[in-house]
Amino acid sequence: MDDSEDGTGTPPANDVDAAATLDAGAGGVGARLRAERERQGLSRAEVGERTKIAERHLDTIEEGRFSDLPGRTYAVGFARSYARALGIDETEIVEAVREEMGVAGPQAPVRNLDYLEPGDPARVPSSALAWGVGGLLVVVLLVGFFVWRGFFMPASELPPLEAERKVAATPPAAATAAPAEETVPEGAVTFTATVDGIWVKFYDRNNRQLFQKQMALDESFTIPEDADGPQVWTGRPDALKITIGGREVAPLATEQRTIRNVPVDAASLNARASGASVP
Repeated sequence: MDDSEDGTGTPPANDVDAAATLDAGAGGVGARLRAERERQGLSRAEVGERTKIAERHLDTIEEGRFSDLPGRTYAVGFARSYARALGIDETEIVEAVREEMGVAGPQAPVRNLDYLEPGDPARVPSSALAWGVGGLLVVVLLVGFFVWRGFFMPASELPPLEAERKVAATPPAAATAAPAEETVPEGAVTFTATVDGIWVKFYDRNNRQLFQKQMALDESFTIPEDADGPQVWTGRPDALKITIGGREVAPLATEQRTIRNVPVDAASLNARASGASVP
């Protein structure tokens, strides 16, 4: 009787395993890896635990469907890790994978984003995506900053937001002759801030700007003598002290509110002081 067979004509178990591995190798890299895994009595789950490769990718490798993997780099890397976990020549496996993929031609990456599996490199975001998200975040922050600045720190040429809601054009007060017994102030008209941070704008009847800023406490502005029909726009007329030739006259208002297009030449201010209504 031949030593390679028993009485039934069946080869010994060791020769069967060797023949299975040889036949699997003839069928491709995947078949060879599957045969070696089964020979060692390992499940795909156990190999997946060793290699941190998703079982569905191990199944794809064993079936020789390398084109279904995310790309050539992953196919080679997965096959190398698989071979290393089984303790077989990983260099030989890698060369065989490259040869098979060279026959199959270039493969486009295919990614299924239905769920996340541990150890799946295809699920890791690319650096381009990370930079894109970071750039978008920077843009959003910059836009938010300028919106916040525009809302809480309006430009100097605009009145406070509260003033915009209340603003209303105020017609010039009718001139009224002052009583003969009273001395009418004459001279330069000067406005002085009695609180800090008062926004005020002075301009003439042709809307030519004379002065505009947020006045500091005790800061003053004198109307130019050659100003043609000077007027004022402010949200704090109650916080502006007015003098004509150094003599204080009544303020434009006694409460905080917005006034606009109010004449501030000496004649108009004297008329107001003599009895005209205060806007």
